[in-house]
Amino acid sequence: MATPAPVSKAVIPAAGLGTRFLPATKAMPKEMLPVVDKPAIQYVVEEAVSAGLHDVLMVTGRNKNALENHFDRAGELEAVLSSKGDDEKLQKVNFATGLADVHYVRQGDPKGLGHAVLRAKMHVGHEPFAVLLGDDIIDERDPLLPRMLKVQSELNTTVVALLEVDPSQTHLYGIATVEPTDEEDVVRITGLVEKPAPGTSPSNLAIIGRYVLRPEIFDVLERTEPGKGGEIQLTDALQELASGPSWSGGVHGVVFRGRRYDTGDRLDYLKAIVQLAVDREDLGVDFRPWLTSFAAQLGAAEAPQDGEDG
Repeated sequence: MATPAPVSKAVIPAAGLGTRFLPATKAMPKEMLPVVDKPAIQYVVEEAVSAGLHDVLMVTGRNKNALENHFDRAGELEAVLSSKGDDEKLQKVNFATGLADVHYVRQGDPKGLGHAVLRAKMHVGHEPFAVLLGDDIIDERDPLLPRMLKVQSELNTTVVALLEVDPSQTHLYGIATVEPTDEEDVVRITGLVEKPAPGTSPSNLAIIGRYVLRPEIFDVLERTEPGKGGEIQLTDALQELASGPSWSGGVHGVVFRGRRYDTGDRLDYLKAIVQLAVDREDLGVDFRPWLTSFAAQLGAAEAPQDGEDG
């Protein structure tokens, strides 16, 4: 088997409408919603860069100009901060500007994740590449992408990130059927199904938003028919690779057991902010005792009073 080319490019699909966060996302991309004090998309770009991927392609749609503005120079803002001597804020602004070599392509028709990935074909070329979804923030203390890149390089395969979820939640994810390998955190995927009906899931290993894909995925996506929701599903294309000939490299999964924050809906978004804030050096020391006191007050308010049925 030929030695695979090293992965150097990351693709971040960011064309979704963010309807679950309306009206906040009526005029602002959901990827720009703040998670503590950084937009969600910046966490994802930082993760790619930390793994050595400085060439980032964002697949965007209409009304996503704020994404480009965030990673571009802001001359007037920089001048104001500089004149005030606010070096700390100026450093944060400049950090986002110089974080990566960011490129943009429009998805056009909203035909699903598979179609968004396919829009990266011209930029990626004939190399393996990473895909990072903005709804999943991986804690920087529990790096996942470097492990996936290592597995891809060693096995010359397509790699997806897997997470054990409660069986009652499997209908919300793409779910994998797997076989063990010699490495505890690596499995070979033999089948994939997108959002199986309750009670029909083949396992509780869910695909989360990190992929390292061989370029053969583009040929498969070009002939993949719309699936669930009338969209071109990346899961369907991965299923074809998983059951395809040996030369395709198959599909493997890295089972992630670290900290992951889901910003995909309102409740999980709020949980993500709290989880990240309590561990911040600049916020946690004051936020943790306040949160503990607030939770105790809630518990006291909800506890049955004397004379009430328990």
